[in-house]
Amino acid sequence: MNRFSCICSKRSSLIRNKQFHSYSILYNPRRSLSAKNIQRWGNYERLVPPSLARINVRNMPRRPVPDHIMRPPYAEHGTSSIWAPKITNHRGDDDFRLGMRKAGRLAKQILALSSTMCHPGTTTNEIDRVVFQAIVEQNAYPSPLNYDGFPKSVCTSINNIIAHGIPDDRPLKDGDIVNVDVTVYLNGYHGDTSATFFVGEVDEKGKALVECTKECLDKAIAVCGPNVPYKEIGRVICEHASKHGYSVSDELSGHGIGNEFHSLPLIYHHLNGEEGIMESGTSFTIEPILCQGSAIGMMWPDQWTISTADGGRSAQFEHTLYIHDDGVEILTN
Repeated sequence: MNRFSCICSKRSSLIRNKQFHSYSILYNPRRSLSAKNIQRWGNYERLVPPSLARINVRNMPRRPVPDHIMRPPYAEHGTSSIWAPKITNHRGDDDFRLGMRKAGRLAKQILALSSTMCHPGTTTNEIDRVVFQAIVEQNAYPSPLNYDGFPKSVCTSINNIIAHGIPDDRPLKDGDIVNVDVTVYLNGYHGDTSATFFVGEVDEKGKALVECTKECLDKAIAVCGPNVPYKEIGRVICEHASKHGYSVSDELSGHGIGNEFHSLPLIYHHLNGEEGIMESGTSFTIEPILCQGSAIGMMWPDQWTISTADGGRSAQFEHTLYIHDDGVEILTN
């Protein structure tokens, strides 16, 4: 999900006084190499961890959820989903489909709200605060909060961060791209969606990456339906991404979703030979991650944030889907 040691007292003071889980390339001891990569892939700021010291995110403060709100089973003790041994099928269960529609609709609304905040000067902590408040006002629970100890209500992944960025006090900067990943738990159902947004004026290479990633998601959804092999998703994504010179992360996948945040099937976005076909009555996410350079990820010492190994930018889009007899319904569209 790589940290550099603190190299100046000013930087150490900043980290003590505010929540910074990332830092700019300005203080990167490998700046010369990174600067070459940035010039190659466009004009942006590469984020690096502030030190190599391990951070236990379970010790970070959390926003208190009102007592009346229904919580997922993992919320109290910071555990994760309970994985059933096989794919759960809800064909003919109208309550499930309706519940998923409502959760997906709310997730979409919260993501739209977060998009209005992605401008220079806003911190991702502020996005997290607004998202949290908006979710609980709808009597829902922010699914990421305390999932396996995650300390925030939303993931915010900037520039070279592949996934699971933890909101902090770094202000968004002109030229950033930021993925906001929203999941809500409403009346026992999870709705999961994400998008990558432009902050101010983004360079053309950044725009092209984001646009191609969105196209990959759209093309993958277009092939979905009953009796379609799951591996078709990875085929169409990789075909489109490689045509435009991008790599596809094979370290993170989509997943089944419903009463549990994560479940089978796993949805691979890279070329694969996985068996299995889509069945009417199943729900899952598709969430491809495209990278400018290598798609190899490096886990930071917070054990959540994953950055690209070479500093290239990545982008991601996600929808929650429901397969029915006549095709596919995008629950978060």
